[in-house]
Amino acid sequence: MVALSMSVMVVPIVMLVSGVSSFVGRSKHLLSTLLSLEYIMLSVFLLMVMLTGFLGSDGYFVLFFLTLAACEGALGLALLVSVVRTHGNDNFSSFVSLEC
Repeated sequence: MVALSMSVMVVPIVMLVSGVSSFVGRSKHLLSTLLSLEYIMLSVFLLMVMLTGFLGSDGYFVLFFLTLAACEGALGLALLVSVVRTHGNDNFSSFVSLEC
């Protein structure tokens, strides 16, 4: 039973590693980095759900984390809309930090 629970825990960890590698590797567009961040949040959420399920504790902190992840997604989407309206695209190479 323990071996089965450890093999199930590998899936969120692989998801987390692939999300971090795509976040680091693909930093050309703002949309791709925001999608990578959401994928990382989803993998951490899945890992937290599995850990609280195995430990038998309450899931209130997991719901709080899910609420914060939804707020982070909404804030990222608002930032993306603002950047596209001001700069015309979401390429990081077209941003000038002295322009603000």
